[in-house]
Amino acid sequence: MIPYAPHTDGDRQRMLDSIGVTSVDELFDDIPRSIRYEDTLPIGNSLSEHEVMQRLTQLASRNLNAVCFLGAGSYDRIIPAAVKALSSLPSFVTAYTPYQPEISQGLLQAIFEYQTIICELTGMDVSNASLYDGHSAAAEAAAICLASKRKSSVVLASSTLHPFTLQVLDTWAKGTDFTVELIPEADGVCDLAALQTQLRPEVAGVILQSPNIYGFLENYEGLAQRLHEQNVMLVISSDPLSLALQKSQGEWGADIAIGDTQPLGLSSAFGGPSCGYLAVRKDQMRKMPGRIVGQTKDSQGRRAYVLTLQAREQHIKRERATSNICSNQALAALTTTIHVSLVGWNGMVEAARQSLDKASYLAKSLTGLSKVALAWDNPFWCEFPLRFSSAEVMEHFLAELKKEGILGGVRLGQLTKETDDAAILLVAVTEKRTKSELDRYIAVARRVLA
Repeated sequence: MIPYAPHTDGDRQRMLDSIGVTSVDELFDDIPRSIRYEDTLPIGNSLSEHEVMQRLTQLASRNLNAVCFLGAGSYDRIIPAAVKALSSLPSFVTAYTPYQPEISQGLLQAIFEYQTIICELTGMDVSNASLYDGHSAAAEAAAICLASKRKSSVVLASSTLHPFTLQVLDTWAKGTDFTVELIPEADGVCDLAALQTQLRPEVAGVILQSPNIYGFLENYEGLAQRLHEQNVMLVISSDPLSLALQKSQGEWGADIAIGDTQPLGLSSAFGGPSCGYLAVRKDQMRKMPGRIVGQTKDSQGRRAYVLTLQAREQHIKRERATSNICSNQALAALTTTIHVSLVGWNGMVEAARQSLDKASYLAKSLTGLSKVALAWDNPFWCEFPLRFSSAEVMEHFLAELKKEGILGGVRLGQLTKETDDAAILLVAVTEKRTKSELDRYIAVARRVLA
């Protein structure tokens, strides 16, 4: 794979001759001149390859290389170097759409392993080959709920879901006869008493999240049974790494497990791409969206992998499709598979445990300061919300942290657009953070917030 493929004037002329036009400008004749940019493009004089690299290096040096306490759905975690090396092999990168199983066995097996990993983590029976992200997985889960209950039209969603998930659900419901209703929160967790009052015959499912947007671990003891008594399905979204310590969706009795595998081998990368997961009980298997890879035997009795139970509208009649999703995050799912295979279950438990211990250490060190406190007193895993005495104090604190090369957290108000959240900061602590980095954070806090 070459990084640079130049076209000479002769190359360009031969291409123009082949398609029967005289110039590149003639290619754009069908575009009205009224909407064309007629001026000269503001591009400087041509540069040599060396000069271009110098310029790009100068621009790259302006990026802030900081210690990251950002979270809210995308986390800075340790990723073994072998993950990128293996997932970047051309045999994977160039064959990520496995339409022809006879020549895609390696990738199909990797997806099958991914599905197995998701089922083991969530305690569910069947997983699909992945979705675009955890937010779109919530919309697909809502569709499964509604398809599973006749005359249903409502899905209940906790207010403690990630705001992006709520936005996707709202967008998905537009133009349909379906309604997404919010379950209020109480002290930073879903108000399960209020949920009980919202249940009625037209409700098909309930979507919850733990750890929730604030990082709190929610308690769903006995909830699945109460919902199933009213023929309502339970969907739980979870950070997959948290499942190394907290109860899985299957243990809570959920019907559908969703989330995002970004914490398992995928870098933050300025917000994506990531990889949504979705797993269900066996009785919902045929309602799952997207691709599913199955294991079978070929004509000679050898193990083989195929795309099975096709639910995509590209493969079956559109009116019978369970979803209009037409692909999966094959490369991201592959990367997650490689990461989990390398670190193993013990490695996941260690990463999850270190995240818990380090987050607890930082939170405990900050809560004694006069201008900041935990927003609510609930158990958390690797992330927690700090409430400052004012938004101005929070901004001053973040500015001082930045001077020390630290990104202090995510402003909750920027996610929710709610005035009440303007002085709340979400602080994420992963296994990647060292004791010295935590102590630097604490030192700035004591200087600014005491």
